[in-house]
Amino acid sequence: MTDELPSQPGPRRQAQLFSETADTPDIPMSFDDLEAAALEALSDEAYDYVAGGAGGEDTVDRNREAFRQYRLLPRMLRDVSERDLSTTVCGTELNHPVMLAPVGVQSIIHEDGERASARAARELDLGMISSSAASTTMEGIREELGDAPGWFQLYWSADRDLAKSFVDRATEAGYEALVVTLDTPMLAWRERDMQRGYLPFLDRDGVANYFSDPTFQSRVDGDIGENPVAAVNEFLEVFSDPSLTWDDFAWLCEYSELPVVPKGILHPADAERAVEAGAAGVVVSNHGGRQVDGAVAAIEQLSDVADAVGDEVDVLFDSGIRRGADALKALALGADAVLLGRPFVYGLALDGADGVRTVCENFLADLDLGLGLVGHDDVADVDESVLAD
Repeated sequence: MTDELPSQPGPRRQAQLFSETADTPDIPMSFDDLEAAALEALSDEAYDYVAGGAGGEDTVDRNREAFRQYRLLPRMLRDVSERDLSTTVCGTELNHPVMLAPVGVQSIIHEDGERASARAARELDLGMISSSAASTTMEGIREELGDAPGWFQLYWSADRDLAKSFVDRATEAGYEALVVTLDTPMLAWRERDMQRGYLPFLDRDGVANYFSDPTFQSRVDGDIGENPVAAVNEFLEVFSDPSLTWDDFAWLCEYSELPVVPKGILHPADAERAVEAGAAGVVVSNHGGRQVDGAVAAIEQLSDVADAVGDEVDVLFDSGIRRGADALKALALGADAVLLGRPFVYGLALDGADGVRTVCENFLADLDLGLGLVGHDDVADVDESVLAD
């Protein structure tokens, strides 16, 4: 008997958990238990901000319900002893078809915030998308990521010069792509947050990129440190721009030296417009149900969007990914990679970087085993044949 752990993520993680010296995991294995534990660890305000959605949260619920409509159809005796999870998305080489989704204001989740998430991503060589609304500057996050893949997510400001500054900083910092969130031209009606009167930006959480930016600083009278209220008010003034059009998006694609990937695409026609404007890929997403109450589930739109763009660009997916089986279904419906959101955030709440790493290790192990058990040894080969009619 050897003490050497298996090389594949699934068997390796199982060996760690079933070891005679292993303790009962501190981080719950199931998502429901993970979420419940995070509720205990987080403040009421932080939990509602992360877990909540728009309006009556029908879209949050629908995201999960829709996944259950699709059933995997395993095949047998196909030699799945060695499995390849690697892929290339929008020019970025990934060891796994998974990236950490752009989640802002992580300082309300854990004191180390985005730095902890970035450290976990670096240890696992897992891609991470850094948010405009981070509590750590984009430069600080990119440094923590080390050699792990990193993309930057842009909330398009009402001040075009500020948007350009963010793009320039992301390029200079070494990010490999620019994810532009299109579904937040304004904040949605979020009943949980409004009931508590809670918006983290008012407490100066999630504004690090803005307060550190020379263009933003020039908009604030006096020193930001001496006049934080004015700075927060300025942030709220310039955070988003509901007047943007596809012409503006085409301008951004031309301006950016990085591949531009719009996030929030649900309609195939919007995907086609994005490609025509110069997008290098699209992210099919409904913002985890946080923007439009009663919207379609993102997974319901994935196949149509993937068909609309064909082989021209890569497709990523988020909104409702909880387990490896969810990722397999998304890959089967046309995604090239998925974004993991709330699960890793709950791991962050429970144990900082170690919690994020544990949640992601479990997720990748689940995906690896699921890939083999449905009869495939390469994520590139996963298509609709994996799904039952």
